[in-house]
Amino acid sequence: MFFLKMISRSFSRQFKRRLLIAVTVCLSATVSVAMLGVVFDVGDKLNAELSTYGSNIVVQPKSDAVVSDLYNTGDSAGSASGSSSGSDGGSTSDGSAAADSADPTAFLKESDAQKIKTIFWAFNITNFAPELNIHADAGCVGSGAGSAGSAGTAGASGAAASAAKCKATNVPIVGTWFAKTLHMDSGESTVAGMNGMRSWWKINGTWPKDDSEQAMVGSALAAKLGVNVGDSVTLDKTIAVGADDNTNGGTGKTGKSSTERNRVKVKIVGIFDSGDSDNSAIYMPSIAAQTLANLPNSIDKIEVKALTTPDNDLARKASKNPNALTQDEWETWYCTAYPSSIAYQIEEVLPGAVAKQVRQVAALQGDVLNKTQAVMVLMTVLSLVAAAIAVANLMAASIGERGSELALLKAIGATDGAVSRLMLAETAVVSLIGAIVGALLGSGVAQIVGHVVFGSGITMRPMVFVLVFVLLTVTVLVASLSSIRAILGLRPAEVLHGR
Repeated sequence: MFFLKMISRSFSRQFKRRLLIAVTVCLSATVSVAMLGVVFDVGDKLNAELSTYGSNIVVQPKSDAVVSDLYNTGDSAGSASGSSSGSDGGSTSDGSAAADSADPTAFLKESDAQKIKTIFWAFNITNFAPELNIHADAGCVGSGAGSAGSAGTAGASGAAASAAKCKATNVPIVGTWFAKTLHMDSGESTVAGMNGMRSWWKINGTWPKDDSEQAMVGSALAAKLGVNVGDSVTLDKTIAVGADDNTNGGTGKTGKSSTERNRVKVKIVGIFDSGDSDNSAIYMPSIAAQTLANLPNSIDKIEVKALTTPDNDLARKASKNPNALTQDEWETWYCTAYPSSIAYQIEEVLPGAVAKQVRQVAALQGDVLNKTQAVMVLMTVLSLVAAAIAVANLMAASIGERGSELALLKAIGATDGAVSRLMLAETAVVSLIGAIVGALLGSGVAQIVGHVVFGSGITMRPMVFVLVFVLLTVTVLVASLSSIRAILGLRPAEVLHGR
């Protein structure tokens, strides 16, 4: 009872100093809880933020992936801003449409694309869009469709004559989905397409409708063709036909007996500004592009946007060779949403496909996450150090002011341990009140940071509060003991005279 009475009297006699200690601990707790709360949740927030800038996994036919690796034409198969048609019909390293007129020679089946939503991490795949990347002539006049002559010189001259009547030649064409509703075997439905993959595009008009003869044109190409929203554009493409022509999208082999010009007329419903060379491309429904290229049910790439866990040493080891993992490592990797594990599972459901993570996105995500976490942890440490110094100074001043009281306690037989416990108990009560208030304020600050920076709240984990209270306990204890040591071992007379 006497001990509790001494503690209560100390608050009334040194209210301002006790209040300063409480405020100091409160501020430190606020900063620590806010920063550590963001640190533990920033991985998911950062991943969701980066996922708005396009795909982070690209699926290609196995032969195209081998060629890309062999000639080092883009180890990422895309970029953070998404990818579009490339020089080989695939994607370029900067994710923009290339000027080369070569079309793809290997394909996947468009009907297999929805199998991506059947993998273990299906709910982490937020969007995907298959693509058929081809090239055609735009703004053509004349008869267009029909035979361009037999294989060889006649065919080449016929194609050249037709192309000469077009406003633009070798225009990159991307046949894709825009907002296609898929009905899965499980009974669930999902919407996939470019509407959710190109959120940064500035669009004048609307997105095309799937399974229609609508299209959207890049701003640079629209200016070259002189078209606006509501106009129509004629697209012509020379294709090879013959007895051995294979148009099922399986092998990609074409006949050589003759060529002909296919023509598709599309209505422009939107003009987009992508900020890259996609501005010279046309995006249209996959069915229209497949008709133009005479490649039914064929695609040469699938862009996948997935919520992933940032790479660590295990993920990097698995991305090189999953077979090199031990059984425990393999299970941990397979059951964690790493980009490499999601890509591996996509390959399991899509025969003849190779799924690659977009290296630029993965590297950026991991690098930014590590730096962000390091800054926040450093701020937490600095706030704890500042709190320790402040508490130590306030304790020393408090002890100095209470010299007569402490001398009297020691004169009537109080030991150094009893005096130390009294001082620690007083500081502990004040610090506990400050820590509780600071934890509540810190949780609120974390939510403000989450909404301002990421547009959503921060998930506060119980371990954050536990960790902060442990760190504050150690900090206050060390600060208090450093001040209390000044009175330990002194005789009552020395304490009384402040020596």
